[in-house]
Amino acid sequence: MAVFPLLLCLLPLAPASSPPQPATTSPCPRRCRCQTQSLPLSVLCPGAGLLFVPPSLDRRAAELRLADNFIAAVRRRDLANMTGLLHLSLSRNTIRHVAAGAFADLRALRALHLDGNRLTSLGEGQLRGLVNLRHLILSNNQLAALAAGALDDCAETLEDLDLSYNNLEQLPWEALGRLGNVNTLGLDHNLLASVPAGAFSRLHKLARLDMTSNRLTTIPPDPLFSRLQLLARPRGSPASALVLAFGGNPLHCNCELVWLRRLAREDDLEACASPPALGGRYFWAVGEEEFVCEPPVVTHRSPPLAVPAGRPAALRCRAVGDPEPRVRWVSPQGRLLGNSSRARAFPNGTLELLVTEPGDGGIFTCIAANAAGEATAAVELTVGPPPPPQLANSTSCDPPRDGDPDALTPPSAASASAKVADTVPPTDRGVQVTEHGATAALVQWPDQRPIPGIRMYQIQYNSSADDILVYRMIPADSRSFLLTDLASGRTYDLCVLAVYEDGATGLTATRPVGCARFSTEPALRPCGAPHAPFLGGTMIIALGGVIVASVLVFIFVLLMRYKVHGGQPPGKAKASAPVSSVCSQTNGALGPTPTAPVPEPAAPRAHTVVQLDCEPWGPSHEPAGP
Repeated sequence: MAVFPLLLCLLPLAPASSPPQPATTSPCPRRCRCQTQSLPLSVLCPGAGLLFVPPSLDRRAAELRLADNFIAAVRRRDLANMTGLLHLSLSRNTIRHVAAGAFADLRALRALHLDGNRLTSLGEGQLRGLVNLRHLILSNNQLAALAAGALDDCAETLEDLDLSYNNLEQLPWEALGRLGNVNTLGLDHNLLASVPAGAFSRLHKLARLDMTSNRLTTIPPDPLFSRLQLLARPRGSPASALVLAFGGNPLHCNCELVWLRRLAREDDLEACASPPALGGRYFWAVGEEEFVCEPPVVTHRSPPLAVPAGRPAALRCRAVGDPEPRVRWVSPQGRLLGNSSRARAFPNGTLELLVTEPGDGGIFTCIAANAAGEATAAVELTVGPPPPPQLANSTSCDPPRDGDPDALTPPSAASASAKVADTVPPTDRGVQVTEHGATAALVQWPDQRPIPGIRMYQIQYNSSADDILVYRMIPADSRSFLLTDLASGRTYDLCVLAVYEDGATGLTATRPVGCARFSTEPALRPCGAPHAPFLGGTMIIALGGVIVASVLVFIFVLLMRYKVHGGQPPGKAKASAPVSSVCSQTNGALGPTPTAPVPEPAAPRAHTVVQLDCEPWGPSHEPAGP
């Protein structure tokens, strides 16, 4: 019973009820400020000198600010499991790389700031998982490419997209057209040169479009603009008006911008860059009647062309106009030609037939069109029979005519080039190419006495393989001219013009004398003579062999002389050899004689006999005593 009073005394010391313990939180990263006492949780690390995303982040945070640091990359694990994050700022770092799926867990994220970094491209997987993103800021990077599927996950929710101050030359316009809820689209300060027609037609909620300081020369009309009454929103304008900024572009003020000029603008100072008559004038100060275009004019087309079947053919058409006309081609059968397995159409107006067939011959039509009209021109193509087959590995050589492959050949010779030239009759028989070779041709024309005051003749010619006209000025008293430096195996179109002084006006005028077409012969393969590199190499090898042989003979002679003189160099053997014997002269008496030097005797007498006895001289042969 004594236990109960003791318990009663202890009860007042215990609290009535224990408060709930807060959940365990991650430590706040160094140099960061963390708000974890109340919701929403936030981690603030601006200007903390961070080199990477701190690994000890509280994964329950709703706001994460990492601006003004030195973070170079965002890895897959840096933001993993942060499913409640609503605002993420990575502005003004040095980010060059964002790993694919780095934001995959941020399904609640509303705003992502990546401006002021060093991103060069944005791929399809780098923004994956941002299904609730509304604000995407990518300005002041180095973006040069934006993938078509980069914005797929946030296309239905995105309201603000800023791509300004980048290096974008092209954009995925089809992907941008699916941003149905976007209100603000910033494309200013890029390198955009054109905008396709209808690019913004489906952006029904667009309120501001900024295309300032690009390379746009024109802005195509868009259904979005036609539905709105104002393109700029001055003070007091309704909230639904669209704000369009396009200053700082080199606008070409022609008829293609009349639709824009007809819309009232009072707050912008856009200027025209061209044409020269309107350059520098304020866009809104130019009258509508001055926005004019020039219809196209075909300035050059390929002459009638003849090629054998199986060979390629290039048809060329050039046109000028304002705006620059677009050139299209129509086949002899009336079909519009484009890029295919047998043909290629180039933007400069050239149509290339990769392999011609007999049925491709006929009249091809070149159509040049722009906003002011169109112009047409016909180009004739003749497809002849295929050339005879040639042996690619033949070892025989065709003998040159008269010992010169470039020797001029009279047209009566039965050569292949003459047959090709004869298939295309000249346009005027007054000009004749009487002789032609592989790189030369002789041109002749009749006397032009009916034309008074002729100053000179002018020859114009070009090859079927290019469009470059070559001019030659010939004295007035000449009736022929030898063309040199021609390319072998090509067809040339040539015309002769008479340059004279017009008596009525006193001005210099020209009158065509005639035209002709000819083909140069194919270059003959040289035979018999060795190549110059081969001769040079042979001479070098022979000269080197002679030098080596001479050196070896010299060394052999030195060795032989060395052996003959007992291992001593020549000229030093007598001086260095020790005295090993003494020779004495006697007249029959024995005994040694002094070794004093004997003077050179005079001329020998007749019948004198001298006997020389030579014996070794040494200590054992000392002379005996008397």
